[in-house]
This record gives sequence, C-alpha cells and structure tokens, in this order.
Amino acid sequence: MSTIQIFDPALCCSTGVCGVDVDQQLVDVSADVDWAKQNGAQIERFNLAQQPMAFAENPIVKGFLERSGAEALPLILVDGEVALAGRYPNRTELARWAAIDAVAEKPASSCCSGSKCC
Repeated sequence: MSTIQIFDPALCCSTGVCGVDVDQQLVDVSADVDWAKQNGAQIERFNLAQQPMAFAENPIVKGFLERSGAEALPLILVDGEVALAGRYPNRTELARWAAIDAVAEKPASSCCSGSKCC
C-alpha cells in the first residue's frame, strides 16, 4: 500500500480545524483523511508550524519550499514523489493513491435524488 504524506502550511493545530474561523477546506480534507485511514490508507500529516524539521529533512519538500515558498503549500507526496501541490486532495484522489475500492468511497448522500425527495 502507498504512503501518503501531506505537508500542510503553518496551521494553529495539527489539522487546522480549530479556533472560531475554521476554513471549510481544512474541515473537508480532515474528514477525507479520516475516512481514508479508516479504509486502510497510510497517511501522515505534517504542519509547518509544529513540525518544521519534517520539512527541512525531506529533500523533496525542502527543494519545493526553496523554489515555491510556504505559500505554495500544501504539498502531497505519494511514496516519496510529488502527487499534488497548492491544494488539498479530494476523497477520490486519496482513494486512488491508497488503492481503496471506489465503492467504499462515499455513501449515498440523502434520500433525495433527481426530482424526487422524501
């Protein structure tokens, strides 16, 4: 199974889902990461504010920061190779990288479908 590493910009806590003004993007990625982990994915997250050595000790991440700066984060590595930069992955991307069966991806959202609602 692949290892997914997410290098976050400086966040107030490990996921950025804290405080009074929470970014919905961070809420979504946290939920998707939790879902992927529950389905067997190996995912590590690193926060620039709390784990700067993880950024400095990884030559790919260090080079990325030197070229693009911290404002270009997040950076996502899959098995040590750059898979995505500048935005967070969605659930479909996480599932593909982690080889999670697409059927397990998302349960049907409400009972409303098409023009018919409950």
